[in-house]
Amino acid sequence: MKKYYLVLLAIIVVIFFNLATIMPAEAEEEMLRTLTVTGQGKEIVATSLTQVNMAVQVEGKTAKEVQQQVAQQTSSLIALLRSRQVEKLQTTGVQLQPNYDYSRGERKPIGYIGSNQVSFRLKTTEVGSLLDDAVEVGANRIDSISFAATDDVLATAQKEAIRKAVEEAQSQANAVFSTLDLQAKEIVKIQINGANVPQMRQVQVEAFSQKDSVSTPIIGGEQTVTASVTLQISY
Repeated sequence: MKKYYLVLLAIIVVIFFNLATIMPAEAEEEMLRTLTVTGQGKEIVATSLTQVNMAVQVEGKTAKEVQQQVAQQTSSLIALLRSRQVEKLQTTGVQLQPNYDYSRGERKPIGYIGSNQVSFRLKTTEVGSLLDDAVEVGANRIDSISFAATDDVLATAQKEAIRKAVEEAQSQANAVFSTLDLQAKEIVKIQINGANVPQMRQVQVEAFSQKDSVSTPIIGGEQTVTASVTLQISY
């Protein structure tokens, strides 16, 4: 009798073991019945702001002379920029270094070069006249000009790009299910892979040293905001 119960117990253990093995496999198979699709979206917006990096640069015989002249011209430039209520005004570089002449095949010191670089942001429509006035007060170098949309416009564009990415992902899924005669159940996972705002569009600028009779033309452009969204849909 005892042997009979032991055999029965062994059979029960084997049955439960098989069930425990089969059920997770079936559950895993059920979980794997999903379709993963990724959609891309983009939104193009017009730029309205200009980021300018400009500088005062002076050459002279002595370091003191150069530094004093740079300080004087930079102070006048800063006063002008503040009077125009530019945004994000900051100093981005200060330099004072020896200046050499290499024209005769040897390095000969001839004085010093000093500079003070500042950056700021302003409405694109106001930048041209400001650059002209900056020359009048001592600025003589433009290092870069970049264009961008406002933060509010970019935030709205990000949302629109995400919406378009979701629509494209859903369209892809619908095409697959329709072709294979399958029925979508529900979205089990949503992943926003990125809603990227490109850096300011930079343009090449030429050196300038004096104010022209015509205002410097500055024309903005466009920025493209992109987004990627992945959907996992059960069926």
